[in-house]
Amino acid sequence: MTTTSTPTPSDDAPLPGMIKSDLLAGLFFIVLGLAIFYGAWTMDRLEIRRIHPMTVPGLVPGMLALALTICGGILAFRSLRTPAEGGWQQLSGAVFSVAAARAATVMLLALIYTLGLVGALPFWAATGLFVFTFIMVFECWLSEPRKPWLKSLPWALGLAIVTATVVTLVFERAFLVRLP
Repeated sequence: MTTTSTPTPSDDAPLPGMIKSDLLAGLFFIVLGLAIFYGAWTMDRLEIRRIHPMTVPGLVPGMLALALTICGGILAFRSLRTPAEGGWQQLSGAVFSVAAARAATVMLLALIYTLGLVGALPFWAATGLFVFTFIMVFECWLSEPRKPWLKSLPWALGLAIVTATVVTLVFERAFLVRLP
């Protein structure tokens, strides 16, 4: 007498939300890999300078782009083959969680620092402002329990000054980098 039983999910089984995030990540890597491959393919070949075809500038980026596209395809294919009931709901719950808001805030602050502050301000000022803002945002706004801003202000200001000074001196004196 045979009985059919439904398999029980093991502790090692991926969550349905993670399976759906693997699908989105795989599709992103496929698109990114194809875009990089296109850029590598359209790059100058330098035949005029009699450059050997195996040393053209777009060869390595093109091979890496193909590898990225293949890996993205494997990731997307694997996630499509794995059953994930309720995965989109779990993924949307993770995307709109407090942890996701903190990660998005880090990315936003880093983009503001790199694309907006560096170059517009002296490097030491941009770095100090970034560190000060980062500490104030994560201690007074995005932490549980929130700390009073008057208590965090001297700590953030002192750490911003020390960090900006040390980073600037290390880059300028130790690594001999000319900073903007």
